[in-house]
Amino acid sequence: MLKGRSILIYCGIDWAERTHDVALVDDSGQLLAKRHITDDATGYRILLDLLIEYGDTEETPIPVAIETSRGLLVAVLRTGKRQVFAINPMAAARYRDRHSVSRKKPDPGDALVLANILRTDMHAHRPLPGDSDLARAIAVLARAQQDVVWNRQQAANQLRSLPREYYPAALAAFEPWRNGLCRPEARELLKSAPTPARAARLTRTQIAAALKRAGRQRGIEAEAERLREVFRADWAHQPPLVEDALGKQMLALLIQLTAACTTADDLAEAVEEAFPQHPDAEVITSFPGLGVQLGARVLAEIGDDRNRFADARDLKAYAGSSPITRASGKKSSVTRRWVKNDRLNHAGYLWAFSAMRHSPGAGAHYRRRRDEHGDWHASAQRNLFNRMIGQLHHCLQKGELFDEQLAFPTLLASTA
Repeated sequence: MLKGRSILIYCGIDWAERTHDVALVDDSGQLLAKRHITDDATGYRILLDLLIEYGDTEETPIPVAIETSRGLLVAVLRTGKRQVFAINPMAAARYRDRHSVSRKKPDPGDALVLANILRTDMHAHRPLPGDSDLARAIAVLARAQQDVVWNRQQAANQLRSLPREYYPAALAAFEPWRNGLCRPEARELLKSAPTPARAARLTRTQIAAALKRAGRQRGIEAEAERLREVFRADWAHQPPLVEDALGKQMLALLIQLTAACTTADDLAEAVEEAFPQHPDAEVITSFPGLGVQLGARVLAEIGDDRNRFADARDLKAYAGSSPITRASGKKSSVTRRWVKNDRLNHAGYLWAFSAMRHSPGAGAHYRRRRDEHGDWHASAQRNLFNRMIGQLHHCLQKGELFDEQLAFPTLLASTA
């Protein structure tokens, strides 16, 4: 049912990079129309005119099934009150077997399969959430920043493994620093001396100048003296030609790492500017362990559509924090979820880890799971995330801020 009437027309779209196939069916499964449109404004206009021809109006739009949740085509379809269903390609493949056992896969046939999915099992699929434009913009920035942070870590790991082959002095020199090779001082020094031979020739003045260029303001002279002693110590060396070649590889990796660090900082600033403007930001950041960056990642994945999740149980399953039971005959097991939102699950791992240190109740809950229930660290941390994301769902629905006394009353009393 949609707005008080039975839905009689369903639309399925098999999308591709340049063209799309469209199919319309009625409630009996009869094919009403099919089109092959291009991925441009002209093709979108043809699609909208086709929907209007078969009864699509602003108040009673025709629902659409498609195998993606992103792109300009989805943005055009989501205008107004139309429900757009992003069908998992694996689920669509299973439905395809119901119509043909020959394993053929024509694009017009896939569009017809998607339309029939809504005709028969629309109740079993969820439409794309009606998030606000601000929430969707924050999602773009938060996900991009998260991707760049992962890329930065990958580049840092590559850069860290390279000095083991020819430049152990660099590892020893930067070991006392937090974040090591990701620090601007480390990158500036490696840029000035990509090989141990060149590092040994650096003077105290040159090292101090490099530290200043990287933005260091305190303890420059003492740090320059320490680095000079490390670089001039007795280390093993590769042959000169090999060492120079590895130094050039080092400079290439430094360019990648520097670009990733700069991009991550720029996107972090964009998130810090956009996230506080959202009405849910105050509620989200009231939870221990959730700052601007991590809170933005959580908002990016759960959105601000209050009807997206029927209850906290749905949100917990979506986040992958609630366990899943597998039962067959006399065998039964409770395991972690593997099908989940990986981004939200990763944010939840960081959230729970930080909450244990900033919330007495969260720390007590974690210790109780370890001591009384015998959970491993990851299991106890996941259980804490499961509890706190349920509390977040409640607070967002009610518009309330986090209250430590209400969140962990029993645990706080026993700890006291």
